[in-house]
Amino acid sequence: MAFEVSYNLENEQQFWDELDDIVSTRCRDEETIDNSLRAFLNVTTSYRSEYLETDYSVAKCIFRMLEGELFMTHKEYVRRQMIYCLLQEEDNPTIHIVAALLLYDGRNSGDDIIFEMMHTEGSFPRLVGLVQLEGVQEDTRLHQMLLELLYESSRVQRLDWEDFAAVDDNFILYLLGIIEGASDDADDPYHYPVIRVLLVMNEQYLVASTSHHKDGRPPTTNRLIKALSSHGMTYKTFGCNLILLLNRESETSLQLLILKVLYLLFGNLSTAEYFYTNDLHVLIDVILRNLIDLPHDSTAANALRHTYLRVLHPILTNSQISKPPHYKRDDILRLLHLLVTSGNHFAPVDDTTQRLVIRCTSVPWLQPPAARNQHGSSGNDSTTSPIDHVANGQKELARRALSMNLQDGGESSTSVLEIASHTEKPGVQTPSITHPDQAS
Repeated sequence: MAFEVSYNLENEQQFWDELDDIVSTRCRDEETIDNSLRAFLNVTTSYRSEYLETDYSVAKCIFRMLEGELFMTHKEYVRRQMIYCLLQEEDNPTIHIVAALLLYDGRNSGDDIIFEMMHTEGSFPRLVGLVQLEGVQEDTRLHQMLLELLYESSRVQRLDWEDFAAVDDNFILYLLGIIEGASDDADDPYHYPVIRVLLVMNEQYLVASTSHHKDGRPPTTNRLIKALSSHGMTYKTFGCNLILLLNRESETSLQLLILKVLYLLFGNLSTAEYFYTNDLHVLIDVILRNLIDLPHDSTAANALRHTYLRVLHPILTNSQISKPPHYKRDDILRLLHLLVTSGNHFAPVDDTTQRLVIRCTSVPWLQPPAARNQHGSSGNDSTTSPIDHVANGQKELARRALSMNLQDGGESSTSVLEIASHTEKPGVQTPSITHPDQAS
């Protein structure tokens, strides 16, 4: 958008007054809307370094627009013009304001309309390109804003082949490098936005892997898992941060995104030992705590519990914990026992939880010594684990339902589909026994 008006504002109050005048403009045709949008971008970019120097002031500015007459009366047109501006503009301050408007509009609207529009217009490849531009990287606030917009717009829309084609190995390594460069500073502004982009990309790859390719194109490569398979030793900080976020994250959707990465990492033999052993022990502690903290009388909690259990199995099978000395073997068995015996009196533990617990307890090193010596067969002697007494009656049902050999601890053929399809709306808090007020 070319600017046609220049401003000479003497103080901050004049800036906000001028902004209020622009966003409250009553427009009767597209030409006057365009003129008002040019004025909005002109005044905000001209005084960005003076009056919009913080994230709070930018958000305040954007919400003046979102709540004003101009936007409220002509939402669809304004949104489309802002998307076109994002696709075409080369000026950093303008891109910043436009990206902020699209981001806050999407978060504030309560629906996915703006992100759907962005996807239709091909914004994903544009955002991937923008965040790699040297000039954009040097503008920290703009770079972070674009990363957040890339994340938010990507987690509600399935990427198509053209979108995946915009992401190459260098892009993934670039993002991992940002995290590694920030090292152990968990408060670094790049940590969260960059990690979330990688998380949502992994989910997109996972979902794509479960789809049938009818157009003859080859399956999409999960470039995050590929990068960690080849360069995992170089990018360990990403893994450390996954554990840190899982430990403190209360939003269900983000927990699920993290669990989906863990599921693929531990299910892939080339990345199954990606984590340092000490970090792996912390991860086990976090999973055990989160599992025990989920209530039994919640559908959302059950779904999340199933995901945790589906992730726990490849950890028990493929990671360093499968080798002596086995970390917290008794605690793991005790937790699994509780999961199938502590349902409330009116609603028994669901069949899926029972099957997944059986799968986990079928891991050879969790078997009692006598059972391990007999290649996984369990008898009725005193060495039988307490959980075996609970689970034995369910084994044949689980075997038929999952088409798997439980004694070998095989993965369910449905697990990948279940992991990929399990999602939650942004903002929904994870149900908790410890903090029941967090659930929504």
